[in-house]
Amino acid sequence: MFEKIFEQSLWSSRFVIILAVIFGLIGALILFVVASIDIYDTLKYVFNTYITHAHPEHFHDEVVGGIIGAVDLYLIGVVMLLFSFGLYELFISEIDPAKDKDGKENQLLAIHSLDQLKDKISKVIVMVLVVGFFQKVGHTAYNGALDLLYLALSITAVAVGLYFLGKVGKH
Repeated sequence: MFEKIFEQSLWSSRFVIILAVIFGLIGALILFVVASIDIYDTLKYVFNTYITHAHPEHFHDEVVGGIIGAVDLYLIGVVMLLFSFGLYELFISEIDPAKDKDGKENQLLAIHSLDQLKDKISKVIVMVLVVGFFQKVGHTAYNGALDLLYLALSITAVAVGLYFLGKVGKH
């Protein structure tokens, strides 16, 4: 009898995951709002700059940097969504509205193991790193041929990495 009560309590303890799911969703929502505000601020900056007919020295860098920064936040928000959906499906229950009318699962968010969750999250994290890399590249000053060679090599390394990342999980 003690064993049955203990096992039922142990199994029910999985519901503590709800905290991670809820706060993961809140984190994703916050990131989406902040990224949207960043895009709005960039839009206001562009609009105000063109109304005054001023063209600051680093205008393009600031606009591209603002947009890339927002994309970075959106991608991190996607990581939080994947994390929340994955934990919920793995520990609590399948998400019924994610299925179509025929009962087939939406493959974008279908997560059946911790390895699948890890793979999906790691791919998005790599994309966050790539976006961050290109944001840094846009703000770097190049002072010679050697700097440009390093830039070319780093872009090649990112491209090769993305190529092999696309091959992961495919047979």
